[in-house]
Amino acid sequence: MADFAQVKTLLEDMKKKMAKGVEATKKEFQNIRTGRASIALVEGISVNYYDTPTPLKNIGTISTPDARTIQITPWDATALPEIEKAILKSDLGLMPMNDGKVIRIQIPPLTDERRNELTRVVRKVAEEGRVSIRTSRHEAIEQVKKLEKAKTIPEDVSFAGQKEIQKVTDQVVAQIDEALKQKEAELGAI
Repeated sequence: MADFAQVKTLLEDMKKKMAKGVEATKKEFQNIRTGRASIALVEGISVNYYDTPTPLKNIGTISTPDARTIQITPWDATALPEIEKAILKSDLGLMPMNDGKVIRIQIPPLTDERRNELTRVVRKVAEEGRVSIRTSRHEAIEQVKKLEKAKTIPEDVSFAGQKEIQKVTDQVVAQIDEALKQKEAELGAI
């Protein structure tokens, strides 16, 4: 069983890389607009705050008072024009309304054309996530094969390790597929 310890270490490293891939994919999904107001949509927008690029979430409070509105209340009212500028520059296609104290963003309902376009984008993001997972799998299998070739581990341990790597890969890809299914359901394009 000592032989399998090296393979187990490789497996743990691969699982960590794959978990990061899944998280990155889910984070990308959050940034895709679904017609409902979501804080995740704007919190990462970089605002030029006193000549320093600062994430919007670090400049004020972001809330969703209703399903179609995002409200941004900066802690420093002098930042309002910069926040507004940053939102307009972002590729989200949102129109901020500044009343001097808060910025409100109305999220328009999705058109069928936009819904289909976003569905294609979501599927592309999911495929990029799967590619990342398969790359991690490939690297792990190559390392196991190197150990076997160097006679560090026997052939049966190599085979068992590769089988386990594939099993974990299938489980992680299923997580991405499930996240994709949820996002498509949000978009209403299934």
